[in-house]
Amino acid sequence: MKVLVINSGSSSIKYQLLEMNTEKVLAKGLVERIGIEGSRIIHRKNEEKYVIEKVIKNHEEGLKEVLDLLTSEDYKVISSLNEIDAVGHRVVHGGERFSSSVIIDKESLDAIEMMSFLAPLHNPANVMGIKAAIELLPNVPQIAVFDTSFHQTMPKTSFLYAIPYEYYEKYKIRRYGFHGTSHKYVSRRAAEILGKDIKTLKIITSHIGNGASIAAVKNGESFDTSMGFTPLEGLVMGTRSGDIDPAIVSFLAQEEGLTAKEVVEILNNKSGVYGITKGFSSDMRDIEDKALEGDKVCRLALDIYEYRIAKYIGAYAAAMNGVDVIVFTAGVGENSPVTREEICEKYLTYLGVKIDKEKNNFKGLERIISTPDSKVAVLVVPTNEELMIARETKELVSTKN
Repeated sequence: MKVLVINSGSSSIKYQLLEMNTEKVLAKGLVERIGIEGSRIIHRKNEEKYVIEKVIKNHEEGLKEVLDLLTSEDYKVISSLNEIDAVGHRVVHGGERFSSSVIIDKESLDAIEMMSFLAPLHNPANVMGIKAAIELLPNVPQIAVFDTSFHQTMPKTSFLYAIPYEYYEKYKIRRYGFHGTSHKYVSRRAAEILGKDIKTLKIITSHIGNGASIAAVKNGESFDTSMGFTPLEGLVMGTRSGDIDPAIVSFLAQEEGLTAKEVVEILNNKSGVYGITKGFSSDMRDIEDKALEGDKVCRLALDIYEYRIAKYIGAYAAAMNGVDVIVFTAGVGENSPVTREEICEKYLTYLGVKIDKEKNNFKGLERIISTPDSKVAVLVVPTNEELMIARETKELVSTKN
């Protein structure tokens, strides 16, 4: 079975074509600047990289170019589009309606569009990608895999906010959580690496990058997670504030003459480590480099970033009444030995965490970095959301057939 995975953004399409018998990536790439001057496709086949500059007006044109590349004489990895057995789509928000992946039909597509009020920057773009794929591959099963669905196992004690209950009933205001596909993949992979049944483990997964979230995974299910109604809640991120006192919104609106929407825009796009460093950078690589050179502002930003992560790990260890495994993943989690070491050594030794500094001194690999006598196993597991989407797509299509 061959599965095409699509992650459609407002002006981009990320794609991968996988052969599911071996889970090998046949080709992958990015269509960027759709509908904007300078649109192009970055296409990778094996170790070769191709850049094709072309005017791409909309998502349907972008996806058509991708399908042409996959079958063209110069770049092809399949002889015909008939070899694509299914398409898996990343969809950011499934609300309470979708607790698992679904085969897309008119009813489910309408429901995904209705969820746009919960994710106005993401779901409309996801829908554009789905509609383009349906138009171009009308006889191929299309599957929606939701970022939020993994977290639908959270109990009410985890997902309800202490505001009037009528707002949950009227507007579905609650914790949804995001990065679910990543948290699901790395928690399961960690259990495989350790040779243990995930249903017996209490795992804390730390998806930390420019966007960041932590999840408490108890017996294989999401028990709690740091992002909330939107991806703004939780950890300090590249440009997002994470947790703050809600009264700050009205205070800033009054003092600065802003609307609530404008304040939220600041909290989303001008805060986080970018805000703490007075606009120096939202990239943790830049901040870490400067911090290690002795820059006090960047050192402070790094300390706050690490402290918030450690605080959530401690909270989730308490929430699950213990922790067996801690996993680091995503851009920072996979590629910053400094951040991993500082979090574990400054804050987590009370849990019996012991890091092997030599094993930890690497980037981007899958590895156990704790010592044999550490009471908690600590791992780095590179996330692979595309593979998780492809697996869920294969499973649904196989079950249907």
